[in-house]
Amino acid sequence: MIQPALRLTLAALALSTATLASAQTSTLLNASYDVAREFYKDFNAAYVAHVKKTTGKDIKIDQSHGGSSAQARAVADGLDADVVTMNTTTDVDFLADKGVVAKDWRQKFPNNAAPTTSTMLFLVRNGNPKGIKDWDDLVKPGVQVIVVNPKTGGNGRMAYLAAWGSVRAKGGTDAQAAEFVSKLYKNVPVLARGGRDATGIFLQRNIGDVLVTFESEVVSVDNEFGAGKVDAIHPSASIVAENPVAVVERTAAKKGSGDAARAYLNFLYSPEGQEIAARHNIRPRNEAVLKKYAAAFKPIKLFTVEQYFGSLAEAQKVHFNDGGQFDKLYTQGK
Repeated sequence: MIQPALRLTLAALALSTATLASAQTSTLLNASYDVAREFYKDFNAAYVAHVKKTTGKDIKIDQSHGGSSAQARAVADGLDADVVTMNTTTDVDFLADKGVVAKDWRQKFPNNAAPTTSTMLFLVRNGNPKGIKDWDDLVKPGVQVIVVNPKTGGNGRMAYLAAWGSVRAKGGTDAQAAEFVSKLYKNVPVLARGGRDATGIFLQRNIGDVLVTFESEVVSVDNEFGAGKVDAIHPSASIVAENPVAVVERTAAKKGSGDAARAYLNFLYSPEGQEIAARHNIRPRNEAVLKKYAAAFKPIKLFTVEQYFGSLAEAQKVHFNDGGQFDKLYTQGK
């Protein structure tokens, strides 16, 4: 028969063991953009295995996805994400202005805190029935273009800037670019909320002839809808879209999760993290990995936001804030 004192000791021991086990399993929440779902599904599994192998500890990664700007607003409004992994720097700058991430977030990780990049290309229906090859084809009569609303997602902002920049890359003026983008949006039947919503409109609702989206969406579409549903068209010129990351300092201060959050984001820069990105058609920064996947990343004349817009923050003010260039062009277009 177990003595009462011993029973209490055993109960206390069991409780402390359970507490220790739960303390060893930390959980991180990553608030991310729409079309990164499949990438982070694979990346998180690799990271959990990496942590277990190197430290013996368990970690759980939860994901929250949506249009990048909607995600940034959710975090600003109190969503307790530990990290944000976005597709435009303006969404992280927005959080920095709110005091949610560090003001100098770009200096916290290599490559201005952008471990990967992407670019915008076109997805067309199998066989490319409308013969779409470049940006000029998107403004032809009878061509319906599916894009994300630049007010709600970085995918949409990058599509808009890529279209504008494609005119500048050929030597055109801003006035000519504005005229071209206005024509393009006349061919947009519906604005999607985020990248995944745009893909759903295009493939599930069967609306549109061409989807302008991130290069990485090719792999996602093949995985979700089956290979052969779409053809990827690489235009002659497109934009470099950086994928910035940051620790949510507000959550780190509350949970004490700063070190775990930094380790998670650093793994994006590791050869394994870069390899997983490349497999999802997200452009790695690691030159060796990029070279290995050269067949997937077709040569495109790439231009940066800085070349034609000064910075994403400047582009936000001029083009996407209320009453900006997008509002004027889209209203005119309708």
